[in-house]
Amino acid sequence: MRIKTLLIVPVFALLISLLLIPVFSPSQGVYVSIAAVGLAVALQKYVASFAGYFVLRLSRLFQVGDRIRIGTTKGDVRGIGLLHFVLDEVGEGQSFGGELTGRILHIPNHTVLDQSVLNFSQNFSSKGKLLSCGFMFDEVSLRPPPGIPVEQCRKILEDVLREEDGPFLAKAKLLYERDVPTFLSEADRSPRVMVFMEGQQVVLVGKFVAPVRGRNTLKSTNTLRFLEAMEGEKMKGSDHRDETLVKV
Repeated sequence: MRIKTLLIVPVFALLISLLLIPVFSPSQGVYVSIAAVGLAVALQKYVASFAGYFVLRLSRLFQVGDRIRIGTTKGDVRGIGLLHFVLDEVGEGQSFGGELTGRILHIPNHTVLDQSVLNFSQNFSSKGKLLSCGFMFDEVSLRPPPGIPVEQCRKILEDVLREEDGPFLAKAKLLYERDVPTFLSEADRSPRVMVFMEGQQVVLVGKFVAPVRGRNTLKSTNTLRFLEAMEGEKMKGSDHRDETLVKV
């Protein structure tokens, strides 16, 4: 940060000097104007990044510690400088994304002026206001195994999701008291599991409340518990068929 500041100061001092030269030496005005325009074109991205710094600070699009996606890049904000902000890169993808890759990204501040910014840690709505939040809705997509009724699978998955995300939902409600973000209220009211068709296969899509960091761990737990429950249902069905054969 210190080095970047030392580099910026001379540049702006040079620009100011060029603007003052015509005042004391009108004959040099044309040459100075050409030089100033050329310098402005050459440094336009640096100037835009410098302006972007103040946009970030004033608008609070994101702060250190937030998880964001800007354009196609996703990461945790590590620092915001005069010319760049720094991200700890996070893997993309709804199924397997969300884990740190170990790479550090330096992104020019001017990027926020012409690309959309998605902040996973902020900007949840409640009663028309925007709130910061450390939780989010995530999804898990699973296929019910053959031989087990779809409605039974849906009920089992819904029970798993509500049991696993219950502590996070309760913690979020405690933090926000009456001013609960809309998606947390939806987690109480709406069904957690929807049933869809993908080609000829039935797919269960379940929603659950998860912390922004650690959602993959919770997704893995939900998936494992559902698969274990399905194995249990298969064994029950197998035992029932064996009993029937014995009676016959």
